[in-house]
Amino acid sequence: ISLEGQPVSFAAVFSALAAGQTKMLLPSGAYFSLDLPELHQLRALIEEARSLQDNKDAPLQISRFQAGLWDELAQLGIVDQQAAAWRSAVGGLLEGGTDGLPLPSSLNAELRPYQLEGYNWLSFLYKHGLGGVLADDMGLGKTVQALALMCAAKDLAVEAAAAVPRAAPDGGAAATSATRPAAVAPFLVVAPTSVVGNWAAEAARFAPGLTVRTVGETFAKSGLDPVASLAGADVVITSYALFRIDYESYASLTWSGLVLDEAQFVKNHQSKAYQCARKLPATFKLAITGTPLENNLMEFWALTSIVAPGLFSSPKRFTEYYQKPVEKNGDKGQLEKLRRRVRPLMMRRTKDQVIKDLPPKQEQVLEVVLNPRHQKVYQTHLQRERQKILGLIEDVNKNRFTIFQSLTLLRQLSLDVSLVDPALSAVRSSKLDVLFEQLEDLVAEGHRALIFSQFTGFLGKVRERLDEEEIEYCYLDGATRNRADVVSEFKNGKAPVFLISLKAGGFGLNLTEADYVFLLDPWWNPASEAQAVDRTHRIGQARNVMVYRLVAKDTIEEKVMALKTRKSQLFADVMEGDALAGGAITAEDLAGLFKE
Repeated sequence: ISLEGQPVSFAAVFSALAAGQTKMLLPSGAYFSLDLPELHQLRALIEEARSLQDNKDAPLQISRFQAGLWDELAQLGIVDQQAAAWRSAVGGLLEGGTDGLPLPSSLNAELRPYQLEGYNWLSFLYKHGLGGVLADDMGLGKTVQALALMCAAKDLAVEAAAAVPRAAPDGGAAATSATRPAAVAPFLVVAPTSVVGNWAAEAARFAPGLTVRTVGETFAKSGLDPVASLAGADVVITSYALFRIDYESYASLTWSGLVLDEAQFVKNHQSKAYQCARKLPATFKLAITGTPLENNLMEFWALTSIVAPGLFSSPKRFTEYYQKPVEKNGDKGQLEKLRRRVRPLMMRRTKDQVIKDLPPKQEQVLEVVLNPRHQKVYQTHLQRERQKILGLIEDVNKNRFTIFQSLTLLRQLSLDVSLVDPALSAVRSSKLDVLFEQLEDLVAEGHRALIFSQFTGFLGKVRERLDEEEIEYCYLDGATRNRADVVSEFKNGKAPVFLISLKAGGFGLNLTEADYVFLLDPWWNPASEAQAVDRTHRIGQARNVMVYRLVAKDTIEEKVMALKTRKSQLFADVMEGDALAGGAITAEDLAGLFKE
C-alpha cells in the first residue's frame, strides 16, 4: 500500500495496528499517523478479533470458524494471498455451502428445495471438517436433512476405503474392491430420551440403508461391551442422560460426527451434558434445534462453542463483547456484528419463508372468567403470596426457590383450586368448563385435538372429565413407558383427543392427524408453546390449524402472557430484528407478576 506516496508493506501496517500503535515509521525516517479514515474499519476488525481472545497479549489469531470476520478482512484486500485458499474452503459458507457431497441415492425421500439447500450446506460443513447449527423452524424436516448427510457420509467413506489397496488374506496381490471391507465410523446421535425412538423410526423410513443401533440403558446395566455391541453400526442413537453417564465409553470410540438433537439440552455451559458434547473427539459436530436461543445469549455461546470452538472464545470474553452490550444496553451495532459472525455457521429458515403450501395457522386467546367461588379462593391465596414474595424479590438468586414456588401455586390455582387443596374439589374449574365447551363441538364435527399442560395433575383432571363425558382419548406424560405405542394409537386410531404434558411431548412428535391445539396454562417462554403447536402445524398437514390459549382473566396468567410478549423478541432479534429485549427473567419481571 502507499502512504504519503511511499510504498509500505501491508504487513507492517497491520502489525502496527494490531500492536495498538497510533503512528508508524516510514522508510524515509518520518513518522506517519495511523489515524486515517481508510484504516478505521481495519482497526475495528483487528480490535474485534483481539477482544474475543482470552489472552489479549498473545499473537493475533483468527479461527477458520470466524468466516464472517475473515471475509470482511478479505474484502478490504488485506489477506489476498490467504484469501484464495480460504475461499475454496470456509468461504463457501458465506454462499450457503454449495461445494458439498452428491445427494445419496440410498435416501428414501424426495427433499423439498429448501431441504436440499440445507443438505448441501450440511454436506459442505462435513466435507471441510466444520460444524454448525441447523436451526430451521420446527416441523421443516431437520431430521431428514441430517439423515441425508449420514447416507452421503457413508457413501464417501465406502468410496475412500475402496480406493485404498489392501493386502489379500494370503499375503498375495491386493484384494478386489468387491471383497474389500469398508471401515466406516458411525455417527453418534444424542437426543432427549423421548425422541430416541422417533430417530430410529425416521432412520428406518428415510435411510433404510443405514445400520442403526439404539442404546436404551447404560453399558454397565446391559452388560454389553461398547465396542462389540456397536460394531458395524452406521448410526448410534442414545439419550443425553446415557451419553453423560457412559461418556468415557463413547469417547474411546471413533466417530464420523456428533449430532445433538434438540440441542437446547446442552445450552447450559456449566452442565455435564455440555462438557461431554464439547469434549467428545469428533471432527464434525452438528447442533439441531428449532430454538437455539431461549433465554439469553450465553445459551447461544454454548451451542457455538461445541460446533465451532474457534468462533467465540471464553464465555467471559463473549459476555463482555456481545452479551452485556446487546442485552443490557440494546447495542444495535454489536447485535448486527453478532449476526454477521454467526450467519455462516447457522442455517435458519422459517415456515413463512419456505412452505407456501402449508395451510394457515390461526391463534386465539380464550379469556376464561373465573366463577365466583374459584375467584374468591384465588384472591385469598394471591394476597397471602404477595405479602410473602414482595419482601424477597430484591434478592432473586437467594430466594429463587420460594419465589417460583409461589408462582407455581398461583398458576395452579388459576387452573383448578383442588390442585392446591384437594378439600376444595367441589369448586368447579372455570378453565375446564371453557375447554369442554370447545371440545363438545369439535368432537361432534369430527375434528381431533392436542391438549397440552405443564401440570400432569391438571391433565389428570381433564382425564376425569373426559371419562365422565365418555370421550375417547390418548395420554402421554413423562412417566409413559410405551410412548411409541401411545403415539401410534392416536395416529392410527379414532380417539379425538390426545392429552400431552408439555415437557414430555413438546418435541419429537409428528401429529398432523390433529388440527386443533389447546394450551391450558401459558408460560413466559414462548419457545415451549411454539414447539407444542408445531407437533401438528408441520409438513404433511392438509387442514387449517386452530390454536387456543386459555388464559384466566384477572390472574397471574394475564401477566405471564404480557411478559411472554416482551421476552419473545430475544430470538427473533438475534436472527433478524433491530433492537433487543432482555432475555433472562429478571427481578423486575418477577415483581411485576405479583404486584397489583
